[in-house]
Amino acid sequence: MLFNPVRIAYRAHSASITSLLIKNVTRISKPQLHSLVRYKSVKAELIEEQPSIFTEQERKLAAQTRLKGLGPLVSKLPEKWIPYAELMRLEKPVGTWLLYIPCTWGILAAATISSAPVLTTAYMLSIFGVGSLLMRGFGCTINDFLDRDMDSKVVRTIERPIASGRVTPKQAIVFAGAQLTTGLGIILLLPWDCFILGAISLIPVCTYPLFKRFTYYPQAVLSFCFNWGVLLGFPAIGFFDWSVMTPLFLSSFFWTMTYDTIYAHQDKKFDVNAGVKSTALAWGDHSKTIFKGLSVVQFSALAVAGFNAGFLASPGFLIGSSIFGWKIFQMIKKVNLDDPKDCWKYFMNNIGYGFYLTYGLLFDYLIQALGLW
Repeated sequence: MLFNPVRIAYRAHSASITSLLIKNVTRISKPQLHSLVRYKSVKAELIEEQPSIFTEQERKLAAQTRLKGLGPLVSKLPEKWIPYAELMRLEKPVGTWLLYIPCTWGILAAATISSAPVLTTAYMLSIFGVGSLLMRGFGCTINDFLDRDMDSKVVRTIERPIASGRVTPKQAIVFAGAQLTTGLGIILLLPWDCFILGAISLIPVCTYPLFKRFTYYPQAVLSFCFNWGVLLGFPAIGFFDWSVMTPLFLSSFFWTMTYDTIYAHQDKKFDVNAGVKSTALAWGDHSKTIFKGLSVVQFSALAVAGFNAGFLASPGFLIGSSIFGWKIFQMIKKVNLDDPKDCWKYFMNNIGYGFYLTYGLLFDYLIQALGLW
């Protein structure tokens, strides 16, 4: 091989550069390397971060709506208490009333059939009222805990305590446990049969939010939970008659299927993106037709319950159930399922609709207790 001074000089220069680079690299300590890797991962996270699905205006409006909706009672609570009151939905008692109303049907029907003392009936109506408040609060807390990721994707729910970060998941679970413990204390004041039936209902209460993920019929589970009080009302009075209890439960079940599907229509546009399933999405434009069918079954079952109980022709039951039915069919006819505000209005109206039957049953019970019927 011929002697080439240029090639030798080039090789020597390259070797010196390589040596210098190796020395500099070895001077980098492990913490420095960690910081470089950390910097790279943070940068990657920033690049991969998805933009918010809501505009700043939508978020501001959601916050304003939440504050406005707190009402005079909840807004006066200490600031740290307010998120927990919201977990219980104290600012929106509609759910508590809708849970309580079927309880009154069961209690008053059983009291009328068995001629229960007035003080016993009044006591049970009071106990079930407190229990409805606590168990509805417990159910809402569990719902918010399990739905916290979904709630952050629906504009109506982004301001809920857990989704907005005002309550941590751990705090929510502790709070749910406190409500459940208090609720169990209340149910222990009732006959043992009520405790057993109440314990059975805890399974669907705790799992209801999960059904939104894999079935379009979570409303069926909710309807089961919300109307379990019909069955509890009978043993609370000390009277069992499944020929009355079963059709009365079915009647209230189909009522809830109707009004809760109307409620679900509020969020149907956001639910698609959030992966939330509901009967509103399953039934779509056929919802009103299905509502009519459900309501026919609802009032047929109610008539069977009244007949088996022996008060089908009683003035209170006859008038109360008739007004109740007329109001439901008028709601189906008038509600605009594409207008969230209209859906909420008619959902709220169901409190009054349900109480028509309560007042009718109460009237029949009182005139019987007074010996006038």
